[in-house]
Parts: sequence; C-alpha cells; structure tokens
Amino acid sequence: MGADNQTWVREFILLGLSSDWATQVALFILFSVTYLLTLLGNVLIVLLIRLDSRLHTPMYFFLTNLSLVDVSYATSIVPQMLVHFLAEHKGIPYVSCAAQLFFSLGLGGIEFVLLAVMAYDRYVAVCDPLRYLVIMHGGLCARLAITSWVSGSVNSLVQTTITFQLPMCTNKYIDHISCELLAVVRLACVDTSSNEVAIMVSSIVLLMTPFCLVLLSYIRIISTILKIQSTEGRKKAFHTCASHLTVVVLCYSMTIFTYIQPNSSPSVLQEKLISVFYAILMPVLNPMIYSLRNKEVKGAWQKLLGQLSGLTSKVAT
Repeated sequence: MGADNQTWVREFILLGLSSDWATQVALFILFSVTYLLTLLGNVLIVLLIRLDSRLHTPMYFFLTNLSLVDVSYATSIVPQMLVHFLAEHKGIPYVSCAAQLFFSLGLGGIEFVLLAVMAYDRYVAVCDPLRYLVIMHGGLCARLAITSWVSGSVNSLVQTTITFQLPMCTNKYIDHISCELLAVVRLACVDTSSNEVAIMVSSIVLLMTPFCLVLLSYIRIISTILKIQSTEGRKKAFHTCASHLTVVVLCYSMTIFTYIQPNSSPSVLQEKLISVFYAILMPVLNPMIYSLRNKEVKGAWQKLLGQLSGLTSKVAT
C-alpha cells in the first residue's frame, strides 16, 4: 500500500515560463490578445471558405481542417496557461494533465500528417493540373483527412497511456508550460528507455515519414516548375505552393529538432520556447500566411467585405 501511495500523484505543478509577477501579467496580456486573434483568424478563414463557392476546392477543404486543428491545439494549452499566469497555485489535476497531453500531442500529430496531405494536393495541382479535380475527388480528400485525424489520435492515445503508466513517485513539478510529453516522462522515477524508444518510433512515423513525403512532393514540384518556359507560368506555379511551403518550413523545422533525439534534446528553456511557438505563434500565423500570400483568399475577402459594405449601405438608407 505504501508503494501504491508513493507512485500516485494527484496533481502536477506547472512551473511555466516565469515566476516573476510583472512578467506573468505582461505575458497574460500578450498571449490573451494572440489567442483571441487565433480564434478570430481561423474561424474567419473557415467561414470564408464555407461562404465563397470559389473556395470549395480540395486545397481549401484541407485548409479548413488545418484551421480547426490550429484552434483546437491552441485551446488545449493556452487557456490553462493564461489561468496559471494569474494564479498563485499553478496545479493541474492528474486526469487533466493526461487529457492535455492526449489532445495536444494528438492535434500536433494530425497537423504534420495533414501538411503532408496538403503537399500531395499541391503536387497534383502543379504536376498534373488537367486531371487535378479528377484525382483529388471528394472521396479521396475525405479519406486523406480522416487518415490524418485517426493517425494522430491513435499515436497520442498510445503515447499518453504508456507515459501515465510510469510511476512518478513524489515528483510533481513539471518544468514546462503544459503537460508536454518529454517533460512528463522526465518525472518518472524508473528507467524510461522504453518510453524514449516509443517516442523515437512515433517521431519517425508521424514526423519524418510525412516530412519525407513533403520533401519528395516539393522536389517533383520544383522540377516541374523549372521546366515551365514562361516566367509568368513559373511565377503562377510557385504562388500555388508558396503559402503551404511557408507553413511547412515553420512547422516541421523546430519539432524535428526537438523530438527526433530525446536524449540530446534542447534545454528546458528551449523546449518551453518551442512549445510557445507552436501553441501561440503558429495558430495565429497560419491564417495570416494563407490570407496575405493567396490571391484567391484575398479576392474572397474583398468580395465578402464588398457585400457587407453594400448591405450596410442598404440598411442605412
């Protein structure tokens, strides 16, 4: 019975980014604004795609999924972090910590697979444009989206289960902004070699495999673009992929750096900053990247704003 009591932790304490009160208040204001912009930007993108029939294409179907993933991922981490900035006691119950790890890890995995799917979509659009809508039909798009959601969720369920079976003894202080996988594994008072192997395997499956598919897709895309004779044609083909490529570079680079080598991973501070990047910055940057660098989305915004302006004028008169 003593051993059981020793391995059971009722709650964890998240140490967060800073213990300085003024810094926490400043971060609360900054992250609150950023989170609201994340919600607003991604919800507007989804509504815009739903309202404009010109955006009812495979690319924007996947972008809708990406926006939903971004909002959900930010929501799995940021509200808890905001509460802790202003709370004296920064505890999170054992079950809530497990739930947070499951959702954040799962949604992160979904996003990486989804980005590989979007790379394939761009590959077909550039390399086989005449058969694009035939190849990327509704049934295939739905299956690819479902595969992304299922693969990320299953991996997260496995990782969360084996992580929370580890005995934590009296270790309850998580030196992180959330219940992040490596931070929780470090609390274990037993050998975690098998967990590190599991992290490595899942990293290869859900990070490196999609990354290699993205890489292969863009090698073929660049090869095709270079064969286009006209400068205008090359520019148009490049703009077709520019938004997705920007997001891919931002999204994959830091995660591969963090998770592929658990034993030689970055410092705790670097891990925290990387988590802030994915939870705070990426979800707010994605809708901006797709809005600012995409003519179709900008055109849809202008059309919608024009309609709203016209409706406002009619109501006023």
